[in-house]
Amino acid sequence: MKARIRKIGVWIEETHIEGGKSISPPTRKAVAAAVIENPHAGKFVEDLADLMEVGAELGGLLGDRAVAALGIAPSEAESYGKAAMVGENGELEHAAALLHPKMGAPLRIAVEKGAALVPSSKKRGGLGQDLDIPLGHKDAAYVRSHFDAVEIRFNDAPRPNEILVAIAVTDSGRPLPRVGGLTHEDAIGEDGLR
Repeated sequence: MKARIRKIGVWIEETHIEGGKSISPPTRKAVAAAVIENPHAGKFVEDLADLMEVGAELGGLLGDRAVAALGIAPSEAESYGKAAMVGENGELEHAAALLHPKMGAPLRIAVEKGAALVPSSKKRGGLGQDLDIPLGHKDAAYVRSHFDAVEIRFNDAPRPNEILVAIAVTDSGRPLPRVGGLTHEDAIGEDGLR
């Protein structure tokens, strides 16, 4: 099954000043999101394999778009995250089917490696509701400077029979990180933790 995409949006957020201090270069987060038809809205379906396949499709498509929006090579991506919001006729399990079994592999190709788990969130919502996408370092979960999030919204999604699916990619961590821990430069990225 291919995703029935109603629309795609791409956002870039740049932080130039934080706490009165200039950030140079600015920290940047990109989000690519798709609004898709939910083929199982309003009915219980035991087998969600079709949504898992759509998750794989969107992992590559949205991951590539987010990296391209930043104008970086895939190897320069530092953190990532994913999220989905089902409309009122959907189930949270529909979001889980998109996000978990198969989305990660093509996203990791888009960001070159990705040894760490991809942070995720899922929720039910309606038109214009905000979707928060959690972020974590793509190769080493213990890099605290990359614990973050980014928020997006479409004014007309998700409709009751739709799902809003988003992937975020960054080229840096939070601006002015000061809570210690493993740094991006010291991360090895072999076990997904350090």
